[in-house]
Amino acid sequence: MKDSIQKKKSGFSDSLRRLVDQAVQFRGRRQNSLDKAIQWVKNHRIPSGGVLAHHRSRDVSQEVTGYLIDSLYRVGEKVLAVDLAKWEVFVQRADGGFVGPGTNVPYTFDTAQVVRGFLAVTADMPGIGGAVRKACDFIVKQIAASGEVRTPNADLWKLPDGSTLSAYCNLYVLPPLKEAGLRYGVEGYVDAVQRALNFYKQKADLTEFKPQLGTLSHIFGYMMEALVDLGEIELARKGLDQALRLQKADGSVPAYPGVEWVCSTGLAQLGIAWAKTGQREPAEKALHYLQKIQNPSGGFYGGYGKGAEYFPQEEISWANKFFIDLYLLVEKPRFA
Repeated sequence: MKDSIQKKKSGFSDSLRRLVDQAVQFRGRRQNSLDKAIQWVKNHRIPSGGVLAHHRSRDVSQEVTGYLIDSLYRVGEKVLAVDLAKWEVFVQRADGGFVGPGTNVPYTFDTAQVVRGFLAVTADMPGIGGAVRKACDFIVKQIAASGEVRTPNADLWKLPDGSTLSAYCNLYVLPPLKEAGLRYGVEGYVDAVQRALNFYKQKADLTEFKPQLGTLSHIFGYMMEALVDLGEIELARKGLDQALRLQKADGSVPAYPGVEWVCSTGLAQLGIAWAKTGQREPAEKALHYLQKIQNPSGGFYGGYGKGAEYFPQEEISWANKFFIDLYLLVEKPRFA
C-alpha cells in the first residue's frame, strides 16, 4: 500500500516537475522571441506617432501600425495599442482613407488594416465607431459592382521587374469590413464583402502558389488567411497544401516555388493560416524556424538566403506583427 502511495506521489511529482519545466521554457522562449519582437516595435515607433515601415526608413506606415494595434492588444500591450489607435484617428483623412507610407495617397488595403486595429480597441475606445464607419465607407466605395476591390493608387505595389504584387491579396481587405458590418449592423458592408468574395472565388488561379515574386508567400499568406477568416476553409487548404509540400524539415518554406530564399513574414503568415485550419505541426515548425532566424534586435529581415529579393537588408515592421500572431496561436494555447 505504501509503495503504491509512494509511486503515486512520485508520479505526481514528475508531472508537476514537467509542468514547471514547460513553464520555465515558455518564459524563456517568450523572453527570447516574443518579448524581443514586441520591444522591436516599441523601439521603432515614432514618439506620439506610428510605427516605421522598416528600420532603415523614416516613413511611418499607417497600414502596419493599424494591424499591429490588433496584435499588441491581444498580447497584453493594451496601453500602447490604444495610444496607436488614437494616433490613427488623428491622421485619418476626411474621406476616411489612410495613406501609403511616404505618400499622400489613400490605399484601400491600408485603410482596411487600420480598421482591424480600430475593431480591436472598441472596448477601450467606445467612441471610435465614427472613425470605423468613415474608413469602411471609403473601402466600400472602392469595391466595384463586379466585386473587384480597387484602390486610388497602386504605385507602392510595383516590383523592380515591372510586375506588381497580386491584386488577389485584396482578399485581406474583406474580413475587417465584414466584422465591422456585423458589429455595427451595417448590411452594406457585409453585402460588399460577399460581392467581392464571389468575384475572387471565380478566379481559377486564386489558390495557386505561383513561381513568381508577385505572389510570394507574404502575398499568398494574406490570401490564404483571408479565405480562412471568411469561412472558405476548403478553398484555403488547396493553396496551403501547396505550401506545405514545399516546407522543409527545418520549418522553412521558399518565398515562392523555384527559389531557396525564405520570406520571414510570409512564413509566419502561412503558419497562421495552418494554425487556424488545425494544422498545428507545420505551424509549430514555422514558428521555431522564425525563432532561429530572428535578429538580435528582435526584428526580421524581409528575406533570408542567397538571392533574397524581398527587403533582404531591412527589418520590416510587418514581420513582427505576423510573428506575434503566430506565436499567440502556437504557444499560448499550451499555457492558457
